[in-house]
Amino acid sequence: MEKKTRPPSPLGRPRSSSAGSHDVILTAVYDLLQEMSVRELTMEKVAKRAGVGKPTLYRWWKTKAALVIAMFNERIVPELEAPQATTVEDAIRQKVERLIAAFNGFFGKVVAELVAEGQSDPNVLNELNEHYVKPRRAGTVNDIIEAQRQGLVPAHIDPELVVDAIFGALYFNLLLKIRPLTPDYGDSLVQNCKKLLDL
Repeated sequence: MEKKTRPPSPLGRPRSSSAGSHDVILTAVYDLLQEMSVRELTMEKVAKRAGVGKPTLYRWWKTKAALVIAMFNERIVPELEAPQATTVEDAIRQKVERLIAAFNGFFGKVVAELVAEGQSDPNVLNELNEHYVKPRRAGTVNDIIEAQRQGLVPAHIDPELVVDAIFGALYFNLLLKIRPLTPDYGDSLVQNCKKLLDL
């Protein structure tokens, strides 16, 4: 009788039981943050809601901040990505529109709470910056640099200052609530920065 061989396990993803626990944990974080703040959230509460032991949490995420950011990246952030744009201005405009919509919901609540908690816990800000802010910032900066190479944006423009001027204003109003974050505000922000920076 021919001996059957087991097909090799796929790479890059935990076995089904581990993958299931991973998803259940992230769902628990998502659900708990609908009910409480990031500060109130604890690894104990996540473990209890997910029905797993704390060692399981710490095997994948060393800190609460890392766990929350993982939930961001897998459950929320993909929805913020803009479709393929034809110009750098259009790409920025789409990102601004989507970020404003997200900031007015659950995502904005959690981002603001992470920034607030990060004032007393540098590890929280480090997780937020390294695994959420910097990668997305770099993407927009690279879009502007590529447009400069193509001669579509003046070479003297500092791409990072463009990002600061536009997206920094959104975070400023998210945290301080000086003015409401609306689609009209986003459009005015892009238009005014375009005039000031010759985009």
